Amino acid sequence: MIRLTLFFVLILLSCSSEGEDPMPMDNTLPVFSMESITVDEGNQDKSIFVSLRLSKSWTKPVSVVLKSVDGTAVAGEDFEAVRDEVIEFAVGSRQENLRINLLADEQWEEDEAFTVEIVSISEATASNNTVSIIIENDDILGQFDLPGGYSTPDEYVGMNLIWRDEFDGTELDQSKWTYEIGNGASGWGNNELQYYTSENTIMYEGNLVIQARDEFFAGFNYTSSRIITENKFEFTHGRVDIRAVLPEGQGIWPAFWMLGENIRSVGWPRCGEIDIMEIVGHEPGKLHGTVHYSDPNGNRIMAGHSISLPNNAKFSSAYHVFSIVWEEDSIKWFLDDQQFHSVSRQSVGNQNPYPFNDPFFFIFNTAVGGNWPGSPDSTTSFPQNMIIDYIRVFQED
Repeated sequence: MIRLTLFFVLILLSCSSEGEDPMPMDNTLPVFSMESITVDEGNQDKSIFVSLRLSKSWTKPVSVVLKSVDGTAVAGEDFEAVRDEVIEFAVGSRQENLRINLLADEQWEEDEAFTVEIVSISEATASNNTVSIIIENDDILGQFDLPGGYSTPDEYVGMNLIWRDEFDGTELDQSKWTYEIGNGASGWGNNELQYYTSENTIMYEGNLVIQARDEFFAGFNYTSSRIITENKFEFTHGRVDIRAVLPEGQGIWPAFWMLGENIRSVGWPRCGEIDIMEIVGHEPGKLHGTVHYSDPNGNRIMAGHSISLPNNAKFSSAYHVFSIVWEEDSIKWFLDDQQFHSVSRQSVGNQNPYPFNDPFFFIFNTAVGGNWPGSPDSTTSFPQNMIIDYIRVFQED
């Protein structure tokens, strides 16, 4: 009986294995993959690691050649370039890492990114040829380099200091200033591209910073700030000193200027406009001082003059003081106490209305784009900062 049972078992085993092939071998190449990563920039140089994987171990070494490609993050400024880096997976290995060195700074900037791409690969296929490395800015928004530069006294013989803002608080003094929000009518009449917000003003170590940023907000591609003293401080005649460091770059348009307080009733240009300081950012060392007014029919007339810093210097490199001495029937413009422009009732033309003996208010802003400066381009860096140390107004005793 035992022999018979064994006989049937052997028959069954023989039948069950008859006609079956051996277990097939998997000869398909492993799949190589990389992972995109997001990292904080930090305030010190550091290394990050991009994870590299094979879908399975392999019987031969796998070789991958990788390189970095600049994006908004640039090799040499934000990270050390990866140039044809060879990564070898040993036989049986499935995990390797690509080391990349990040270069830190303490200046606020937008988040940036670059890519890592496959140059060549052997003994594997690739599931993705490119991955992104995103560097998130973690610097404090209000950290800025404050250079030296020119300054003026806080008193003059025969004059009284009647109004000032030294920007020493932690917030903008809204008993003196009002934020103007939005893009105005037709880009504030100049086809400007920014949306003004209150978030773009920063108080930093006794300075007011108006920051223009490359960011999408409320349907616009840029943001900045614009503040005015209308209905809070308006005056007629005196000396104005404004100490500041200016932004630069194609499409950047900072200004310290004044409008007649009757603009709501008579309109512009009949109200008059006094531009204490304007620059267009593609000419970062050239200052413009101008008045705008009208003929009897309300047509705009302007009278301006410019001055350039010596030796190709830029207003972004140091503090300068922008001043006017505004008197009955005349206005004089000064850069660091050196006069460079003047207008008078006579030069304006006695046939034209002269609005410059009436009260005016201040406007500080940095525009992005517009009819005069043009639009930003690939050469324009953001953010751009207008740093204002003080504004002081003096009148004769």
